[in-house]
Amino acid sequence: MSLETINLGYLKLKANDKLLDLGCGEGRHALSAYISKELKVYAVDLSINDLGTTKNRFNEFFETENKKKTLSLAAADAKNLPFQDDEFDSVICSEVLEHIHDYKSVLLEISRVLKDGGIAGISVPRYFPEWICWKLSDAYHEVKGGHVRIFRKHQLLADIEKTGLRFENLHYAHALHVPYWWLKCLFWREPGEKESMLVRLYHRFLVWDLMKKPLVCFFAEKLLNPIMGKSVVMYFQKKVELP
Repeated sequence: MSLETINLGYLKLKANDKLLDLGCGEGRHALSAYISKELKVYAVDLSINDLGTTKNRFNEFFETENKKKTLSLAAADAKNLPFQDDEFDSVICSEVLEHIHDYKSVLLEISRVLKDGGIAGISVPRYFPEWICWKLSDAYHEVKGGHVRIFRKHQLLADIEKTGLRFENLHYAHALHVPYWWLKCLFWREPGEKESMLVRLYHRFLVWDLMKKPLVCFFAEKLLNPIMGKSVVMYFQKKVELP
């Protein structure tokens, strides 16, 4: 099991590229990108706490002697980014849009800051697993900052293409996470309350899978992702404007 939802290989990153991780959360994609290549990585989020966590994690991987790679953090609104037009070679926006009412403004900003020919990797929860979570627990999507909609893949794809981005590829991710969220919703607990035994056991399994990386889990998730992957992940290229 991989923590990353976006496959960095699909972004076709090259040395010295500028990458924006929009809605970076605790930095899983930004840190992976920083480690992988000599990149200029920009991690943006509204949450100061999440940015603080990203900074603390980054300190463990900071390469003092290597000036060719950087990681910059910024608190900013995804609907009004503090960057120039055509500034980034690639943009990641993973598990963000489902939290934002005016998500189309975010899509326009992604297109604006992405260079012609640049690649955007965008992921949201897949309709079927997410729909079951909503049916099992109202609290799941009513928490502050929670999910405000369930996307249908084809509608979101069409909305993204309206901004000038061309669809390139698609895959699904995190099938083994789906039972965890179904159990969590079925046995929902408020903050501070002890999780049910089943939720705790399944969480322990996910941690074991992450740390040990057994082949049986790797192949199981690979097999299950097309059927019940928790996230749908799409890649788009910005159309090159001809003179």
